[in-house]
Amino acid sequence: MNIAPADVLMLLVSFAVILVSCELFTNGIEWLGQKLQIGESVVGSVFAAVGTALPETVLPMIAVLFFKSNHGTDVAIGAIAGAPFMLSTLTLSICGVSVWYFALKGTRKKEITVNRTALCRDLRFFIAAFAVGLSGTLAHDYPAVRWLIAAALLSTYGFYLHHTFKHEGEVGASPESLHLDTFLKAGHQELWLILAQVVIGLAGIISGAFLFVSHVEAIALSAGLSPLILSFVVSPIATEAPEKVNSVLWARSGKDNLALGNVTGALVFQSCIPVAFGLAMTDWTLSIGTIATGIVAISCASLYLFLINAERLRAVHLIFGALAYAITVSTLVSTGLASR
Repeated sequence: MNIAPADVLMLLVSFAVILVSCELFTNGIEWLGQKLQIGESVVGSVFAAVGTALPETVLPMIAVLFFKSNHGTDVAIGAIAGAPFMLSTLTLSICGVSVWYFALKGTRKKEITVNRTALCRDLRFFIAAFAVGLSGTLAHDYPAVRWLIAAALLSTYGFYLHHTFKHEGEVGASPESLHLDTFLKAGHQELWLILAQVVIGLAGIISGAFLFVSHVEAIALSAGLSPLILSFVVSPIATEAPEKVNSVLWARSGKDNLALGNVTGALVFQSCIPVAFGLAMTDWTLSIGTIATGIVAISCASLYLFLINAERLRAVHLIFGALAYAITVSTLVSTGLASR
């Protein structure tokens, strides 16, 4: 093991860039929702989710289009399937830890308050879309069938957007002052200023995430990790940092619709758009380990769907997602299923 100090330093720098950019993005996206009078469910599940999902969406596309001869397809498939696994387990558990921690500090209440209709809609769409996407591996020898499934998933996301905007819910409470407005001492939140902050935050998130991924991968390869472990464990941890940070920031403020909607909306996006790309642009031959992570992701989402419907979701339930993540990864590694 020969980890370069420069990689560790750049890892810290890139994570700092992500933290600052996420603060700008979450503040800006809240103000965008206020300015346009858009409901919190749309702001969290669509605007924030799609924006922060871009790093882990672009990564597998680059791997397939430019690095096919260097395990590019394997890395892409692992990253595409690994993103929903990470979101439904580790990322949601971080939301639970955040709620518990800030409630303990007295900065928010311990109960989780969400728009049940919006979150249940997100989880239902995810479960159905991801199950169909995973089943596409049965058609790995039939490109025409895979293209049809890909088209169906793209249509599904279009229907999801239509349904979400149609039932967008209430506009959230007024956020704290727009950071860019405070910095420029403009004294007003003009739409152009809000959009500028959102774009700056998003650009920082994407560039910070790519920098973070490159140095995480350098460290992982120095540690001797396999390409598949790198793709469905290491890369998603890095590329999903924006969702994690955004959700922590919103959970701190008691904005649970935004905190959880950011993750559940990303789950829908990840199960439709990147999976459709994988079905169309690769042979979509999923390993046993990859399918296992998909089953865990769907199982966790189904459990949370039940708890939200029953109005019994608590922070501790979300925290147990980390246990599901740790058990799955350790089992795959110890049994060798991660590499086949």
